[in-house]
Amino acid sequence: MKAAPKALLPWLALLSALAAIAVNAAANALPLNGLKTGEISDRFAVYFVPAGYVFAVWGLIYVGILAFSVYQLRPAVREDPRLAGVRPWFLASNLANAAWVFLWHYERFPLTLVAMGMLLASLVAIHLHLRRGLGPSSPWERWLVDAPFSLYLGWISVAAIANVAAVLDYAGWSGWGLSQEAWMGVALALVVALAWLLALREREGVFLAVLLWALVGIGVRFPNSGFVTLATWGAALLVGLALAAALWGRAGRPSGGYP
Repeated sequence: MKAAPKALLPWLALLSALAAIAVNAAANALPLNGLKTGEISDRFAVYFVPAGYVFAVWGLIYVGILAFSVYQLRPAVREDPRLAGVRPWFLASNLANAAWVFLWHYERFPLTLVAMGMLLASLVAIHLHLRRGLGPSSPWERWLVDAPFSLYLGWISVAAIANVAAVLDYAGWSGWGLSQEAWMGVALALVVALAWLLALREREGVFLAVLLWALVGIGVRFPNSGFVTLATWGAALLVGLALAAALWGRAGRPSGGYP
């Protein structure tokens, strides 16, 4: 009885990925509840939201999770423990992703934090699992398994901060006496600290590239906002240096290492 559900997991992983992509596409094509995702985001007076073009990264993310979904169905890797350990969390991440879209479009903003937390936790669990052991066994696995999840986790790390900021704005949070600009500085400091942690410990090139992409997008969106503009570009510079350090540190690694 246990073998049947286990055998179904690769197919459930693929179906859940297709469902999450379909929900996200429908959210703006229909759109859900008559509202587009970006239109809702624009309601909130928060700085930690990049320019619209930056969200094109979702296209790469969806290509990546589809690539993983197809790759993990191959008979040659279907029983691989490294991929088997990813599937339950991947399934959870797709369910959380779809749930977030519905909650956001139907304006259940506090509950979006629950879905976002589940999504982030699932991706962190995948990241930690993939970093155990010997790493990817081939360039194919490196780029069809590790790279897509690094990309996804990097973007959701940014999205989680933006989600928290939006919900706090929705709730009318006073900021505990600090200005919005000051809290933006705190958020940027967290991003820079995370970037350097991953640069020094894991040489995470793809993750850091996504952080840099997001910060540049915020700088582009707020070109004349005084401290926020300067702090954002300063943070982007520091993350760019972290990315360079990570790439330099990876220079001597075998080609089959982490992306």
